[in-house]
Amino acid sequence: MTPLLLIEDTPSLQMVYESVLKGAGYDVVTAGTAQDGLRHFQTLRPNVVLLDLMLPDRSGLDLMRDLLEFHPETHIIVVTANGSINRAVEAMRLGAYDFLLKPFNEQRFLHAVETALGDAVRPGDRVSDRSPVASFVGSSPVMTAVYDRIASVGKSMATVFITGESGTGKEICAQAVHAGSSRAAGPFVPLNCGAIPADLLESEVFGHLKGSFTGAIADKPGAAALADGGTLFLDEICEMDLNLQTKLLRFLQTSSIQPVGAPSARKVNARIICATNRNPLEEVRRGRFREDLYYRLHVVPIHLPPLRERGEDPVLIAEQTLTRFAAEEGRNFTGLSDEVKELFRRFRWPGNVRQLLNVLRHAVVLNDGPVLTLDMLPIELHHEREWLDDALPNAPITAEAPPQVTLDGLMGKTLSEVEQLVIEETIARHGGSVPKAARVLDVSPSTLYRKLEAWKRSG
Repeated sequence: MTPLLLIEDTPSLQMVYESVLKGAGYDVVTAGTAQDGLRHFQTLRPNVVLLDLMLPDRSGLDLMRDLLEFHPETHIIVVTANGSINRAVEAMRLGAYDFLLKPFNEQRFLHAVETALGDAVRPGDRVSDRSPVASFVGSSPVMTAVYDRIASVGKSMATVFITGESGTGKEICAQAVHAGSSRAAGPFVPLNCGAIPADLLESEVFGHLKGSFTGAIADKPGAAALADGGTLFLDEICEMDLNLQTKLLRFLQTSSIQPVGAPSARKVNARIICATNRNPLEEVRRGRFREDLYYRLHVVPIHLPPLRERGEDPVLIAEQTLTRFAAEEGRNFTGLSDEVKELFRRFRWPGNVRQLLNVLRHAVVLNDGPVLTLDMLPIELHHEREWLDDALPNAPITAEAPPQVTLDGLMGKTLSEVEQLVIEETIARHGGSVPKAARVLDVSPSTLYRKLEAWKRSG
């Protein structure tokens, strides 16, 4: 086995790290300066390098750039002081595999090395060049940049933080990162943090043992355990309760989980990808998201642009989706009319791709083609076009024309019926996004999900 390369200038720490690694059966070569580290690296070509970012003769970040340029497949674990987390985050963005913040325990140290070695791509054992963006449609410049970012982060173990409006395809993006990684053969486990009540979310993430709380009638593995060897995708991460955020941070730092009711923790090797439709830094400023957790998660950001900023992409998506939906529904559609193409280009799509797909499904189910025309679209899109063409002929079509407020339709209804009408209308006006509607109504998204489920059962 190729030895590990340790680049650390403090003699006492060299001795400690060497002792721990050799005690675990690893062969280690040590360098005390950037110059010696580069010389050993060019000779050994190690799969894994442990690199202190504070070196006497050169910046560790600069050295890391040279190492990766010489041998891009090397997995570099950077080591830095706890007060220098921004430098560690910068290192991850530049291509580091993982980072360790001093002080760290022996378990965390060895787990980072073990994981890096397990994921290292050795000569002749490369991951196939499958496209990580196969589920996306569109060729606009903003999406091309997204595809490039997905391809570049796939091989890394770095946590990925996906942002974007509701309906832009954040889960598809997470799946693409997973599919382009060395963990593609492992499980991809998604969990929507906004759809689960706060008192049950800990159990959903970390699992529980039988009898650990009322209703725990059997042992249940959590999403983190199910993702062992693969990827855990935490959607709507900003909806997570602050107390659970603390436990998630501990999991990220130790790679260990402790199910509810379990006497001890266990190791889990899962890559974390998270997503939100909020501004995470604003959530930190408002005290709703832990700053240390933000910096631990926000290593490689990917922002998905709204559909209205993607140029010709709405038409491309519509054409491909129309063909697929027509086949699924047994319809005879062959394409879009020129008027529909123009409408799709100008419409602002507050619900983004999800709204576009719903519009197409509606049209295909109720019509048979062969060409999708304006009169086949849902009535709200048709009315919106007529309203804007009369008022502002050259303006982009928007779904945000101010409605006329009236109580006439609410008179005579019970309070619970009024509540249902208001909630459903608010969700509809925000492109079907429950989290957005929850913010407008000043309630938790999980509250709305529970009400919607109850109405569905009673309906």
